[in-house]
Amino acid sequence: MSLSRSVVFSLLLLLLGTITPASTTTTTTAPYAFTLGTGIADITGPAAEVGMMGYVQFGQSSAGIHFRQYARAFVVEDGPTTLTFVNLDLCFTSSAIKMGVIKELNNLYPGLYSNENLMISSTHTHSAPGGFSWNTLYQLTTYGVSRQNIGGVVSGIVEAIKDARGSMEEGNLLINQDELITPQSNINRSPYAYMMNPAEERAKYQHDVDKMMVSLRFEGKSGPIGAINWFAVHGTSMNNTNLLISGDNKGYAAMQFEEEMNRSGIPGRGPFVAAFGQSNEGDVSPNTKGAFCPDGTPCSYKDSTCGGWAEGCRSIGPGDDMYDSTRIIGEQQFSFAYNLFKTATSTLTGGNTTAVHAFVDFFNVTVSAAYTGTGAPATTCPAAIGDATAAGTTDGAGDFNFHQATNSSSTNPIWNLVGRFLHEPSKEVIACQEPKPILVFVGGVRVPTPMAANILPLQVFRIGRLAIVAVPGEFTTMSGRRLRETIRNTMIANGAPSDTVVVIAGLANEYSQYVATPEEYTAQRYEGASTLYGPMTLPAYQQEFSVLAKRLMTGSPAPSYPAQLDYSQDVYQFQPGVFFDDGPAGEIVRGFNTHSSYAIGATVLAKFYSGDPRNSLRHGDSFLTVEKLEEKNGKWVVVATDANWETKFQWERHYSFPEIAESYATITWTIPPGTPVGTYRLRHSGDSKHAFTGKVSQFTGVTTSFKVTA
Repeated sequence: MSLSRSVVFSLLLLLLGTITPASTTTTTTAPYAFTLGTGIADITGPAAEVGMMGYVQFGQSSAGIHFRQYARAFVVEDGPTTLTFVNLDLCFTSSAIKMGVIKELNNLYPGLYSNENLMISSTHTHSAPGGFSWNTLYQLTTYGVSRQNIGGVVSGIVEAIKDARGSMEEGNLLINQDELITPQSNINRSPYAYMMNPAEERAKYQHDVDKMMVSLRFEGKSGPIGAINWFAVHGTSMNNTNLLISGDNKGYAAMQFEEEMNRSGIPGRGPFVAAFGQSNEGDVSPNTKGAFCPDGTPCSYKDSTCGGWAEGCRSIGPGDDMYDSTRIIGEQQFSFAYNLFKTATSTLTGGNTTAVHAFVDFFNVTVSAAYTGTGAPATTCPAAIGDATAAGTTDGAGDFNFHQATNSSSTNPIWNLVGRFLHEPSKEVIACQEPKPILVFVGGVRVPTPMAANILPLQVFRIGRLAIVAVPGEFTTMSGRRLRETIRNTMIANGAPSDTVVVIAGLANEYSQYVATPEEYTAQRYEGASTLYGPMTLPAYQQEFSVLAKRLMTGSPAPSYPAQLDYSQDVYQFQPGVFFDDGPAGEIVRGFNTHSSYAIGATVLAKFYSGDPRNSLRHGDSFLTVEKLEEKNGKWVVVATDANWETKFQWERHYSFPEIAESYATITWTIPPGTPVGTYRLRHSGDSKHAFTGKVSQFTGVTTSFKVTA
């Protein structure tokens, strides 16, 4: 898919009349089935020196912002029932986040929120700071937790929910769905493993990835107030060389949808809120040109190597670079979702709005023969990762030449010895996890907290004929299909309508890596090797969610479940904080001021002395502004911030004696089409820590003014 085709597709939709401001059309008429609210708040993480979560690269630490991360909240009230869905521009949701949010919400709204009626899902961007999980497996590249990031995400989610609850109004929910086939927006990155699934099962589907997008329109009494759009595709358009915080393709899609509806020019301010939720994206890539070796030949089909080396295999997106690919895949999701939004006519009914939740110990689930596929019962296993987990994927390869599709530990004997040193798995665990060659028995390691979760949250929302299924991991395409079918069949057997729609909300409430089918598991590519609880992981999910779905429909009481533990006082932060800042923060570095004029399409650049961005997350604020002079009154008006796509805030530390803590901020603004001609300037704002007092003070600096010409 090229840029020109993306543009042509959008133009065709315009000509067909499917992309027009939704605010011009209101389809809701009384009576109203629900009371609805939507809200948005900033959750951008530390923009300096915190490892990003997703690619597990030690050198990939944040060094600025391309555009900001947000929490988007959607509240549905139906009589006495309250459901709240939150979508995060984050790699995944953790129990640290959800526990923190529920604690804060119970202070604000006593007795209203619990694990049952609050669902928090994430987009799976790989370009946002980590350190927000209590499990040590996800703290390696962040050197422990980042309490600043955890606190910022929790407070942002709470603010988004407060925003949503403060905007409640009567309204209706409209559902629409269709397949996004052309232009191509997702491909399967592990077709070798997918082909392990039974031929008769594969024959039921036209594609080896899910193309279906499901859109839920929030139509208030005053008009449209929000939309949630679920589509399966990884947040890996930005590759593992990127150091700028980004919401990746789904963040871009949300930004475009909200701008179309709000026309404010500044992201993150509502009132219309659009979320692009994640689904069963485990084996689904946005890099639609496929995976290639440095010489231009395709990577090997089975193990994604180039001449026997995994590091050279790299998938390629549809654009000229990773920024362009992010824009294209995001634009395609937005354009398709907007069409679904505009053409939605099916209204969900009230009176059947419920939620169920359970905690399940996945280290030891006994799975009945009805789900194992073997004709005999089986069990899940204590968590372990395989050699192929270290190989990475075509979206981002690992190091040390680990290979995908390996069923033997002999390919990396030294690293397997290191893994055994951490904790030797028992013969029973090895047999349970077969044919996975165990690299690290993460289920046996607690330093100081469990390396991987064993108590997992399962949750389902029901709103009329829609079921939203929160899964704490990354389901592959076929795994998601089987789970949806299981839940749908159980619901229909217990009274749900035959047109019930089941949506998977991925990376929700906690994280437990991947869920491959038992057949895909035998291939031991990345997704199978990262299926922590052995080959019976998916059957266990099917069994336990079937129990939940029956409870959802019948209202039967919940059995006793194990408790999820709070490790907030047991985790450590090894990444040093900010000691102090050197240099004249806010002043322009000599030779890096702006020029006198720029044409539309040109990039304006300025470089300032700065302070460490970790001094303040600046939520709801910005490290940069683009300002336009209003000729009539002589006032400067902000027209763009670091939340806008066309800006970049890039931070770097400059080591030079005697200014050992000096840093620079490079501000760029690529002037977008349609920008009015006139006089502009760039401003850099931040916070600097004094060397002796430790006091953090705000600073600001501006460039000389410049002209934007046609």
